[in-house]
Amino acid sequence: MIDAYLGDLDRRLHGCGRFKADLLAEARDGLHDAADAYRAGGWTDEEAERRAVADFGPAAVVARDYQAELGMLSGVRTLWKLVLGVPAMQTAWDYARILTFGEWTRLSTPTPEWYKVVTHAAHGAVFVVPVIGLLALLGIRWLSRRLDGTGLARFCGVLIAVAVGVNLASVGLLISATGFVDVSRLFLSVPCALLMVAWVLLSLRLVVLARRSWGGYATIVA
Repeated sequence: MIDAYLGDLDRRLHGCGRFKADLLAEARDGLHDAADAYRAGGWTDEEAERRAVADFGPAAVVARDYQAELGMLSGVRTLWKLVLGVPAMQTAWDYARILTFGEWTRLSTPTPEWYKVVTHAAHGAVFVVPVIGLLALLGIRWLSRRLDGTGLARFCGVLIAVAVGVNLASVGLLISATGFVDVSRLFLSVPCALLMVAWVLLSLRLVVLARRSWGGYATIVA
C-alpha cells in the first residue's frame, strides 16, 4: 500500500525532478517509520501499511501541500538565476566589448539619438530585474509565516513573471533596435557574439522556468 500511495503522489506532483525526488523520499521514510511502529505494536504488515497511509493523509491533500513546496523551491532557484545571472551577462558583455573591441567611438556608423534612449532604457531594465528578484526573495521570507503555501506560490509566481518579462523585453528591444541601426553592432567581436547568444538562451530558459512556476501554481489551485 505504501508503494501504491507513493506512486499516486508521484503522478500528482509536477516540478524539478531533484526536489520532487527529495519530497517523495521524505514521504517514503515517514510512511515506513509509521508502518514499523504499527508492526511493533502487533499489527500485520498489510494493516500496518494501511494505517500508516491513513495517518499520512489523502494523496490529493498531501500533494497540494507538496506541490506548493515544490513551487517555492523551483521559484527561489529561478529568482537566484535572475538576481545573479542577468546582471552577470550584462557586465560580462560590457567587459568583453571593452577588451575585444574598444570604445563606442570606433563605430563606423552614426548613432541616432532615439537609439541612445532605447539602449539606456534597456540597460536600466536589466538592472531592475535583480532588484525585483531580491525583493521577491525578501518578500518570501517575510511572508512565509503570514501566508499559506498557495499564497506564497502565487506571490512568487507573479514576481518571477514580472522580472522575466522585463528581462526578455529589454533583451528583445536591445537586439531589435541594434539590428535596425546597424546589424554589425551585434557582432563586435567573437566573445561579444557568444555572450549575446548566451544571454538570449538564458532569457529563454528563464521564460521556461517562469512557465513551470505558473504551471505549478495552477496545479495547486486546481
